[in-house]
Amino acid sequence: MPVFMVERRFADDLDVDADSAEGINRINADEDVSWLYSFLSADKRKTYCLYEAPSAEAIRRAAARAGLPADVIVEVTGRIQPDGSMTGI
Repeated sequence: MPVFMVERRFADDLDVDADSAEGINRINADEDVSWLYSFLSADKRKTYCLYEAPSAEAIRRAAARAGLPADVIVEVTGRIQPDGSMTGI
């Protein structure tokens, strides 16, 4: 399944607990989207999230249903390692 990096910008500090994460995961499952993990900026107003999904549109639908921004969605196909080698996702 394709992998996507999603950038989200929040107006306020992000505060996610187990209950809200569970709700997001249920919505994602309905759209065949799998949240792999997220990085949170130091000011807690931006996240960079990695997802498996059939399409960027599926991520947009899940985000809209969950009330989350999805400012930038980019399909990623590989990683560049510190030694300069490239690997698949």
